[in-house]
Amino acid sequence: MSKEEKIIQAAIEVFREKGIEKTKVSDIVKAAGIAQGTFYLYFPSRLSVMPAIAKNMVERIIATLDEGISNHKPFEQQLEEVVEMIFLITKDYGDIVALIYAGIAQTEHLKEWENIYAPYYDWMRHFLLSGQQQGMIRDSIDPTRSAKLMIGLIESAAEQIYLFDDSKDETMKLLKLELIDFLYHALGLRHA
Repeated sequence: MSKEEKIIQAAIEVFREKGIEKTKVSDIVKAAGIAQGTFYLYFPSRLSVMPAIAKNMVERIIATLDEGISNHKPFEQQLEEVVEMIFLITKDYGDIVALIYAGIAQTEHLKEWENIYAPYYDWMRHFLLSGQQQGMIRDSIDPTRSAKLMIGLIESAAEQIYLFDDSKDETMKLLKLELIDFLYHALGLRHA
């Protein structure tokens, strides 16, 4: 693991433990096992680590989607797997997602969000293009714009369950079913 990766992982741990406001650079470097001067070679402040944490999270999301989506299954089942994987990531890493939102919102780094999410948007764009090429979804949708809309919708639904509500499993199942039904209609999904 590089020093930068150590800093990012330590920052995640310390932010999770102490929260954003109470975390100091000294806490992060202690957890990373590096000198304080080394921290400043990579990041000018504790909050400047947030975009790197967000990038790390996007890489984790893409890896989870790549591993969790079965390429041999029909597109509609792959779509359901996409929803399931994003819900699972939000459940498992909801505290990191909340930290990222809070940390980036406090800084000038908010404008970097689109660049940080670009690989995620691209993954979803390719997924939608695949559905179009298979003749499973409407040709009239623009995969680039629709990728952003889909990610926003799925993440928002997952965050509603895992970050904002204290919902029961039954509520979560119903929300997922409603979300999938909505996506089927929005994409004009044709059943195989």
